[in-house]
Amino acid sequence: MIQVSKILSQGHGLAPVLLKRASTVELDWDVRQKSRFAATDSAGRELGIFLPRGTLVRGGDVLVAEDGSMVRVIAAPQPVLVITHCQHHGTAFDLTRAAYHLGNRHVPIELQPDHLKIEPDHVLADMLRAMHLIVTEQSLPFEPEGGAYAAGHGGEHHHGGHGHGHGHGHEHDHPDAHSHDHGHSHGRSHASAPAATTAAPARGRTVSIPVVAQGHVHGPHCNHDH
Repeated sequence: MIQVSKILSQGHGLAPVLLKRASTVELDWDVRQKSRFAATDSAGRELGIFLPRGTLVRGGDVLVAEDGSMVRVIAAPQPVLVITHCQHHGTAFDLTRAAYHLGNRHVPIELQPDHLKIEPDHVLADMLRAMHLIVTEQSLPFEPEGGAYAAGHGGEHHHGGHGHGHGHGHEHDHPDAHSHDHGHSHGRSHASAPAATTAAPARGRTVSIPVVAQGHVHGPHCNHDH
């Protein structure tokens, strides 16, 4: 068994020719959300994956084996529920409402501009249909949204090739005759500055928001059932 302990997010930094030569491995979401698992790649090699805990493997990521070989990950098709709004009697905002209620239930969701995906659940499917959404069962790759504070793999994230430089220099050009001196000497203590106080966070209470189906006229083009 070949050990794998390194992952390159979306093959970042690799030449396309290297990605093309790499073997592949198809994994569904149940496996890709684990940091330790076994798999067999397209070359028939047995792989033992040992990644840092908390690592999520995404389709397009590249695993680097101990012998230096690379394995490109493919998100395998799996059963999912595809949620869309009724184009004849609903609006795209219905998907926002659906995502809100699913998020309240901590359901993994793949967000797309015109649809949502979740793992099969007949109770949730009935709830969504009661909200006049169209729910269909399909076999597709599943890439649910990551947590807001989970920045890629172990804190590494990329934004389409642009870097974030946080050293922003600002020049103030004032047409008036007077000038402003914005220089601060950090070697001195500012005795006149009042001590900052931290207010205790407000404590709230959980509020349950019921799902109320809105009035809806069913037409021949609606595919949702009650």
